[in-house]
Amino acid sequence: MKKSDDYIGNFENTMPGQFPFTRGIRTNMYRGRFWTMRQYAGFGSASESNKRYKYLLSKGQMGISVAFDLPTQIGYDADNHLSEGEVGRVGVSISSIDDMDLLFKDIPLDKISTSMTINSTAAILLCFYIAIAEKRGFEISNLRGTIQNDALKEYIARGTYIYPLENSLRLISDSISFCSKEMPKWNPISISGYHIREAGSNAIQEIAFTLSNAITYVESAIDAGMNADVIGKRISFFMNVHNNFLEEIAKFRASRTLWAKIMKERFGSKDEESCKFRFHAQTAGSSLVAQQPKNNIIRTSYQALAAVLGGTQSLHTNSWDEALSLPTEETASLALRTQQIVAEETNIAATVDPCGGAYILEKMTLELQNESLSLIEKIDSMGGMVASIQNGWVQREIQESAFKYQKEIDKGSIKIIGLNCFNKNDDFDVPLTKINPEIEKEQNRRLRSLKKTRNNKKTMDSLKSLSDAAKNDDNLIPYILNAAKSHATLGEISDELRNVFGLFKEQVVV
Repeated sequence: MKKSDDYIGNFENTMPGQFPFTRGIRTNMYRGRFWTMRQYAGFGSASESNKRYKYLLSKGQMGISVAFDLPTQIGYDADNHLSEGEVGRVGVSISSIDDMDLLFKDIPLDKISTSMTINSTAAILLCFYIAIAEKRGFEISNLRGTIQNDALKEYIARGTYIYPLENSLRLISDSISFCSKEMPKWNPISISGYHIREAGSNAIQEIAFTLSNAITYVESAIDAGMNADVIGKRISFFMNVHNNFLEEIAKFRASRTLWAKIMKERFGSKDEESCKFRFHAQTAGSSLVAQQPKNNIIRTSYQALAAVLGGTQSLHTNSWDEALSLPTEETASLALRTQQIVAEETNIAATVDPCGGAYILEKMTLELQNESLSLIEKIDSMGGMVASIQNGWVQREIQESAFKYQKEIDKGSIKIIGLNCFNKNDDFDVPLTKINPEIEKEQNRRLRSLKKTRNNKKTMDSLKSLSDAAKNDDNLIPYILNAAKSHATLGEISDELRNVFGLFKEQVVV
């Protein structure tokens, strides 16, 4: 792929909505409609989270984004001994189709788009969602939403992996294949730079590692018999919005350009729709600080503005108290209002690509594009992303970047207001969200009741069928869906796959 130093020429030669989409994926951008305001939420029980979703929808939120607790993320039911003390803590606890039914009680699944930030167990949660939609009489072909389903970044940045890499890639390819045929409005993967940045990467690494992961997924899907144009239309991205305002705007523009060229030049995409870098953005959780926490309102506001100026398709804005606890209703509402003020009061949405043509933005866009491309080529030369993860290179790069950034903060070269400068703190009480420990007991009671009242033979038969399918080349999504409808739990389904696939064990490289 050709590198370029022609800053302004790049601006003059492209228009919004035209390949390579540097200036935006639609010709009219937000003049047609605003980005989707999708606040990330989930805590405690399904019923509590359901109340929060309804509250946010009543305040003008446009879509739902579900946060799951740690046991759900790594495939353990609430009653597993490994789940003790973690049920409902950092997200909602979902162990069964019944929990999923409660989570979306009275929410019109045919009208609301749903995003689920879930990876290793993404196929299971997708099947729970399909099952409740069908139970309510909805055509799954009309369901709109996204599962994150980005296992590679778990090995890189978060650690909530379960299976060896090749088995995770199989589940992802199976999800993409199933959704491309049965759920044309659903995005079966959202490739996440967000968590790579949260782990300490810089903007160049966020672009390069995210797109290298995406390349791996496309290659895996093609190897499974799918067409690049079909895959490209089903892929979306999830990006971080950090503090360097101009760099973040340029980062999104560079990412769009690079991905469009990768799909066209590397994978031979003929349909430009499959070359579009469609992304959700979230303001940077790692930029929030506990000292003078209301300063986080201003940080989040500028980050939200950068996401919009960068052309995001949907956005989550963090609440100011998230360095201390899960957000309260009041702070979550204020975070949503932040987006609404950007949309309705600033008038920047009336102009397509407002920053396009600014010398510094065009210069930074091309510099990020070129430097990120060089890093992608380096990963290619090492055998691709899977090899780079297995030998620990990617993880070390992020760790070194995080260490460098923290050193700059410690010595004051990077200033964080309230933390290392202007840091005389005012004492005041911050009301915090607290998770009721009775939630864990109630979840365990519900699971015991489910296992007593379900048709256990039907459940066990469905799990046996899943296990058999996992041993051959069948697409696993129909088997997982059948198990979900037979009231198998998330932990039981995960255990069947664990028994066949085994567990990923990270290699310690020194």
